[in-house]
Amino acid sequence: MKVLIVVTDSLGVGAMPDAPNYGDYDVDTFGHIWKFNGGLHIPNMLKLGWGNIEGILDGELKTEDPIGSFGRMAEASKGKDTTTGHWEIAGLKTEVPFKTYPDGFPREFMDKYEEAIGIRCLGNCTASGTQIIEDYGDEHEATGKPIVYTSADSVFQIAMNVQKFGLDTLYRYCETAREMLVGEFACGRVIARPYIVNEDGERERTSDRRDYSVTPFAETILNKVEQAGLTVYAVGKISDIFNGWGVTESVHNTDDMNGVDNTLEALDKDFNGFIFTNLVDFDSKYGHRRDPKGYGENIERFDRRLPEIIEHLGDDDILFITADHGNDPTYTGTDHTREYVPLIAYGKKVKAGVDLGTRASFADLGATVCDLLGAGQTGFGTSFKEEILK
Repeated sequence: MKVLIVVTDSLGVGAMPDAPNYGDYDVDTFGHIWKFNGGLHIPNMLKLGWGNIEGILDGELKTEDPIGSFGRMAEASKGKDTTTGHWEIAGLKTEVPFKTYPDGFPREFMDKYEEAIGIRCLGNCTASGTQIIEDYGDEHEATGKPIVYTSADSVFQIAMNVQKFGLDTLYRYCETAREMLVGEFACGRVIARPYIVNEDGERERTSDRRDYSVTPFAETILNKVEQAGLTVYAVGKISDIFNGWGVTESVHNTDDMNGVDNTLEALDKDFNGFIFTNLVDFDSKYGHRRDPKGYGENIERFDRRLPEIIEHLGDDDILFITADHGNDPTYTGTDHTREYVPLIAYGKKVKAGVDLGTRASFADLGATVCDLLGAGQTGFGTSFKEEILK
């Protein structure tokens, strides 16, 4: 038996009641993308019950006889970032949000960091990843000084031209930052942002991005499944988010459709256990860049691949589709948005048309995964296994 979670990164389905506490007003990633594009062609998602989820476009997309079970999940943790969302899915509640650096990282830290890597840095500000390589690209390429920037998330991002200075150098700078960004200067993730100058002379980010996360503060469902003697197969940036803890096999994606390909390969492998897939382009390419048209097209691309995923499911396998936060591309700024996330369940042994309502935590999904695999529990989250199994 395999249990698969596909995280459509940032595809939120409407503002949570506490969204204003996070500076988010009238946010709705899916709903606003739908309206901006005058609708989307997503017959497979709707067939599974996506339009039946509470709050989605006032019910106008409801399917009469959905083949999957459906619901939405509220985030119990404090925050709206990748690490917090994935950790909660995996059974951990983050009580204190990760520290952010809206004015850049303190000079005290930067001095120590620059001494450690042996070179000064450029930037050290809040910025768009595509814009900052234009702002500092010429100086960086002339001097080798890495470009450091952050966002409203708890991230320390380093951009470098890897044609000139090498991917290994960028990764080494990131590994040093990860070791240092603890305690007083704690930070959720260090992200390597490699780019090249393409044949048209344009700076273009590559797929060799790597996330260096802090290790979870307690065991997650990944550990529980591994301890049960089962496989934990991480697709995309999942292994990075959990710092490899509890992962038995992993593969990185070049883009979301490659992520689907890697997921299909995992489903065809001979093992029992858990496949955890993250499709990051929704968030990084379209949400943060405030591109509702591109985001909508990516949703449609994912929808077209859903029949393949379903065809590769074994008789006992179960598919879940969810997200880790919102990132409304029609909203101001470039930050994530505090939203409910979707919950779709499908498999030959899953009941059709069960409304799972609004779950109190993302961790309900993780608890259900453990329950299905007989892998124990983390102590946070309520399994809905009995509600969905025939």
